[in-house]
Amino acid sequence: MKLKTILMTTALSLAFAGAAQAEISVKLGVLNDMSSLYADISGPGSVVAANLAVEDFAKTNKDIKVEVIGADHQNKPDVGVNIARQWYERDGVDTILDTTTSSVALAVSEITKEKKKIFIPSGGGTSDLTGKACSPYTVHWTYDTWALANGTGSAMTKKGADTWFLLTADYAFGAALERDTTEAVTKAGGKVVGSVKHPLNSSDFSSFLLRAQSSKAKVIALANAGADTINAIKQAAEFGITQGGQSLAGLLIFSSDVKALGLQAAQGLVLTEAFYWDQTDATRAFSKRFAEKFNGKMPTSAQAGVYSSVLHYLKAVAAANSKDSDAVMAKMKELPIDDALFGKGSIRPDGRAIHDMYLYEVKKPSESKGEWDIYKVVATIPANEAFRPMDQGGCPLVAKK
Repeated sequence: MKLKTILMTTALSLAFAGAAQAEISVKLGVLNDMSSLYADISGPGSVVAANLAVEDFAKTNKDIKVEVIGADHQNKPDVGVNIARQWYERDGVDTILDTTTSSVALAVSEITKEKKKIFIPSGGGTSDLTGKACSPYTVHWTYDTWALANGTGSAMTKKGADTWFLLTADYAFGAALERDTTEAVTKAGGKVVGSVKHPLNSSDFSSFLLRAQSSKAKVIALANAGADTINAIKQAAEFGITQGGQSLAGLLIFSSDVKALGLQAAQGLVLTEAFYWDQTDATRAFSKRFAEKFNGKMPTSAQAGVYSSVLHYLKAVAAANSKDSDAVMAKMKELPIDDALFGKGSIRPDGRAIHDMYLYEVKKPSESKGEWDIYKVVATIPANEAFRPMDQGGCPLVAKK
């Protein structure tokens, strides 16, 4: 009987050991605009970034198998919600990533909360994701409207650009960016003298720019993104807005936008970003790998954010030895963020990923030494100052003091 007991105990021990080392299979879904005005910001490049993160993670974690898929939400919340439901209910997706377009991100965040799945937006920008619409299953990664507004808005106002007019994309992202910029400019001693809303994916900004020009505001700020920003800046040049003494501020500018505009049109723009490919040796090494897989293009901050967030998520899966959402989220918030692209950071209880942000100025053509040499650093905004204080966002997850 003793021998039998010993054999049974040994067998159970081996079974538990095998279970502890059992292979975990994770499926990640990159959901964004793959074909329209935000495709260059994230799009297929975010899938490339996610796969690079998986490749780097696999070097030291052989027992976790990861699959990455992608889909186009067409900048429509209903399309995004339908894809999210299908991914969770039929296709076995564990986590959704990126999700440019704030209205889609807010809708997908609600679905992930309902399904108790993790959602990590990188391209979607509204600060409401960690404010009134925060979720225990959402981590907002790269940037948000509060960080952009306080980086660019505060800096320019303090330098004397104290009257502002806002051209605002007419959806959730634009509304949040206008709200946060107005607060930042006012706090810095300036004033927003007017604003106008434009439809998403506009081709003609002439009437909006004429209103902005006639306002005599020192700064005309673009509370939009992607192709809308590019079109507005190009048409502003045709109207001679900067030649007339008004400054143009892009509240959300990506390196892909500047590349599309060219330095002649974009020079002097002040902007806030979380990542620039030419920041350090490590960012340059990553960007070279990315470009080799993506037609020679350097990664945007949104794409870099996908890499960083995937790497941190997978580290949490490994630490939890599980892909259970609650266990993984607990590990994500427990473990420090530490990677080659975003450096050191952390995740707050409201779901905000905290890291340094940077104030950049677009170089003049004479200052550029190469095709993608487009920014110069104006200032580093430390992680503890870059994002809205947690007790000011209205997140229900944050205990009232």
